[in-house]
Amino acid sequence: MKKKLIIGAAAIMLAASTWVSVAQAQDSLFVPSMTYRTGPFAGGGIPYADGYADYFNMLNERDGGIGGVPIVVEECETAYNAQKGVECYEATKGKGALAYSPLSTGITLALIPKSAVDEIPVLSMGYGLSAAAIGEQFPWTFVYPTTYWNQLSSILSYMDQNGGIKGKKIGFIYLDIGYGKEPIPVLEQLSENLGFEVSKYPVGIKEMQNQASQWLNVRKDRPDWMIMWGWGAMNPTAVKEAAKIRFPLDRFVGNWWAGAHADLNSVGETGKGYLAANFSGVGQDFPAVQDVLKHVVDKGNSKVSSRDDVGNVLYNRGLFNAVVLAEAIAVAQKITGKKVITGADMRVGLENINLDQARLTELGLEGFTGEIKGSCADHEGAGPVFIQQWDGADWERVTDLIPPMNETVRPLLEKAAADYISDKPDWQGQTCS
Repeated sequence: MKKKLIIGAAAIMLAASTWVSVAQAQDSLFVPSMTYRTGPFAGGGIPYADGYADYFNMLNERDGGIGGVPIVVEECETAYNAQKGVECYEATKGKGALAYSPLSTGITLALIPKSAVDEIPVLSMGYGLSAAAIGEQFPWTFVYPTTYWNQLSSILSYMDQNGGIKGKKIGFIYLDIGYGKEPIPVLEQLSENLGFEVSKYPVGIKEMQNQASQWLNVRKDRPDWMIMWGWGAMNPTAVKEAAKIRFPLDRFVGNWWAGAHADLNSVGETGKGYLAANFSGVGQDFPAVQDVLKHVVDKGNSKVSSRDDVGNVLYNRGLFNAVVLAEAIAVAQKITGKKVITGADMRVGLENINLDQARLTELGLEGFTGEIKGSCADHEGAGPVFIQQWDGADWERVTDLIPPMNETVRPLLEKAAADYISDKPDWQGQTCS
């Protein structure tokens, strides 16, 4: 009898704990956070993860979540490793995950086919597979606010507006992995269209802090401009090497992963004049960022090492990633009439997102970024970028928003999307009216 009572009590406790778990899942919005607070790129991963988590936590503290439903953010460490990223995905997808932001092109490429099967969207915000902009072919992948390909076209537009690029030589120094190679096809196509020459300088992961040979070649080739597709320790090393050979830093433009405080703080005055693209506002002078400080950071509920880190480039970009997801959740709730949504509902929200300037102002982010308007066919938005410049101690925005050459790039993206699925006979696209 005693044994039966113990077994019965254990069963009741198990059932109760299971019920609590299920109830929590039913009464919350689960948003996994793929982080890399460790590994060779932790300097970029940490501030991004902090901004991402702090915005969702702010919504919980200020608004009680989204639509009255609290948000649960669970971090899973990937160390920027694709296999670990897949393991994080498999470990968390069954908890009601609404969307994944892998923060890695390698992890994104691994998750794209899985997301369609599991019906959980992937938002690779400004990275990943550029071809995923084509919503008909990639129903479950989103690359708002713009792709690497369109970003590159905006950078080229900036160069063209500042001395012209026809007949010029443009150097392209890049991290020699999938991320760094991603924009090369469109760079080569645009070089033909616009009449400039390209010289490429790959940098292996083991060479990130030893680029002397690449910059010796740059000195020999004498390009008119340099573009960098870098990450982590590659970025400050490249800026220092460029300064060492006296390459004019106001003719050296990094992409939006090569223009963070983490990249240039250690370079300091040496990097003065260096340029980089960006698509999210810098600083604390936005009401939404002030709310994060008030409701999360100042209460000791953030992982930031210093209050001053709030507002830095990558912190604000992580925050913006959360803004896009939070808005998609709110849109999905409105469309479906459900407070607790599913991954499939989240996809509907992402396709119907409309972050125009009026809505950004309502969210406390006036002037923070360009507009994002989603649709069934367009999972990118072809958003503009701006150029910022390092003044020796901080970043200063030096241009208005620069739209991409989308009329040229969109057909290239469509072709790339068709090529991607050409050897996948079971691939499931969608028809957009």
